[in-house]
Amino acid sequence: MELSPENPHPAEPEIEASQVEEFVEQLRCVTDSLPSRINIDAQSVEQGLAKLVLTLIEFIRRLLEKQAVRRMEGGDLSPEQIEELGLALMRLEVKLQELKTHFGLRDEDLNLDLGPIGRLI
Repeated sequence: MELSPENPHPAEPEIEASQVEEFVEQLRCVTDSLPSRINIDAQSVEQGLAKLVLTLIEFIRRLLEKQAVRRMEGGDLSPEQIEELGLALMRLEVKLQELKTHFGLRDEDLNLDLGPIGRLI
């Protein structure tokens, strides 16, 4: 889009009427599939937030575990560091299990579906 001294604002892109109609139709399809009201209660909000947070923590825990194994296999860690790292990862896993139990979540609940990307964990 070019700017000229007479018109300092870029020109609006031209949109064909058929594209607008198609877009409106797609919006209607989406809105038709949504419920007219969303029923939100404190319990479901709390559980949904817990699920999201615990999923992220589990994802990070798995990344840390893989990184620790790589460092261990690469000889970058002393036996004491390996012991400390192993204990820390075990404690984190125990705490995650406690939190999942508290919020009534199972392991499969934390595996979010990211659509075309696939499952998170």
